[in-house]
Amino acid sequence: MTDPLIHRLNRKLRVGILGATGVVGQRFIQLLESHPQFEVTALAASDRSQGKSFVEACTWRLPGDMPEGVKQSIVRPPIPPLDCDFVFSSLPGDIATDTEEDFARAGCPVISNSSSHRMDADVPLLIPEVNHEHVALIDKQRLARSYDRGFIVTNPNCSAIVIVMALAPLHSRFGVASCVVTTMQALSGAGYPGVASLDANDNVVPFIGGEEEKVESETLKLLGRIKNGVIYDAEMRVSAQCNRVNVTDGHLAAIRVKLSQPATLDQVREAMASFTSLPQQLKLHSAPEKPIILRDEIDRPQPRLDRDAGNGMSVTVGRIAPDNVLDYRFVALGHNTIRGAAGAAILNAELLAARGYLDA
Repeated sequence: MTDPLIHRLNRKLRVGILGATGVVGQRFIQLLESHPQFEVTALAASDRSQGKSFVEACTWRLPGDMPEGVKQSIVRPPIPPLDCDFVFSSLPGDIATDTEEDFARAGCPVISNSSSHRMDADVPLLIPEVNHEHVALIDKQRLARSYDRGFIVTNPNCSAIVIVMALAPLHSRFGVASCVVTTMQALSGAGYPGVASLDANDNVVPFIGGEEEKVESETLKLLGRIKNGVIYDAEMRVSAQCNRVNVTDGHLAAIRVKLSQPATLDQVREAMASFTSLPQQLKLHSAPEKPIILRDEIDRPQPRLDRDAGNGMSVTVGRIAPDNVLDYRFVALGHNTIRGAAGAAILNAELLAARGYLDA
């Protein structure tokens, strides 16, 4: 008899992409080009693109060529139904709020990179290595919102993913009482055309609208515990300052932590270096073998050298040292449009497929 888990992992599912012409939408298409479980069958975008072939509607912004398989696909309105089993959403927040609910209500699972529903009490804000048990919220969401097959699952803010991935093994092992983080975020995080060249060149912009609030609130939900269908925020304090820097891809965070229990430097390093979780056990396609990669060089990680680690899905941590104010400090880096956006949502979909939530 075929193992039902193996069957679900190997089953090809049809994917729709909402916001397909944007940079994150393009990254979805690129990462899904040869995916063993998912195939792109529907593309949707804004009014000016609708009715055109994708190659006509989209100016390709990523390295390499536009995948052949999507060039002649006709861009549809982001309105259900679409020819797919579930959708990835990279819609702007103001559009995503209602549109994602419309798809979920129509029986289509929504796996979203948009910010609109991240902090909804019944919506999983998911990093599979960190809080895979939060998928249990889907059942509560379906009941509360009268959804049938549909639901909404989100991945976090691109900086929050990097920060929480680095904090998770410490919080699990020793508890994190407080965290102070300063981010240096790549230009691609602002989308296209993003930050004007005269603002970015020879400059650091010490403000990203809404970013600090997202990091502080999402971290607590991600590291919180679920009980009886309710997420209880992690009991820690988080303070964030976010900066835009002149780097193409790769968000870097300088992090200081106060631990709830004493830990030696070797114990802190070992907790991070040995960290694995359910995605690695299930051997999900997009899951990196090592979610956290430690670098011992005094000047690493660096965006240009380390953002593509683990095919862009690993978080690289370096400069781990005792801190004179809190307990420890370190630097964490992740690829913001792969681990921090499209790749994160795809890994969420792989977990949901393995758990049977994407079955027809």
